[in-house]
Amino acid sequence: MKKFAALMLVAAAISGCTGTMNNAQIGAERLQHHRYVLQSVNGSPLGELSQPARQPEISFGENLHVSGAMCNRFMGQGKLTGDILKVDGMASTRMMCTEPQLNALDKLIGTMLNNGARISLSDKQLTLKDADNTLVYTLADLVQ
Repeated sequence: MKKFAALMLVAAAISGCTGTMNNAQIGAERLQHHRYVLQSVNGSPLGELSQPARQPEISFGENLHVSGAMCNRFMGQGKLTGDILKVDGMASTRMMCTEPQLNALDKLIGTMLNNGARISLSDKQLTLKDADNTLVYTLADLVQ
């Protein structure tokens, strides 16, 4: 009985560590050369956008260079601290789009990345989360 209890304790400890290690092991190398397409904002799927060519996305290049688009294109040098992704001095284009949802998403992604967003990866899903918002992306393809 004591051996069984000890075995259960060790199994519980290992499984607890595994979940933590997956988040801690995100690393720039797991993000590099991947493009993700936005699927939902705060649990709600994106509505039909009037410009399907302007699909909200985020990509990660060499040395954690972050780029993407909502209404406008954005880019900057990312930094991972644990599971927090931050892009200091993010640059973006400044067009006014006819789609109000995309205009709101421009402001949202800018705030999240400038302030730092918790990032998690599971299978083909990337999630960015701050105190108020959650953006869920799915893997679209590899980028060069």
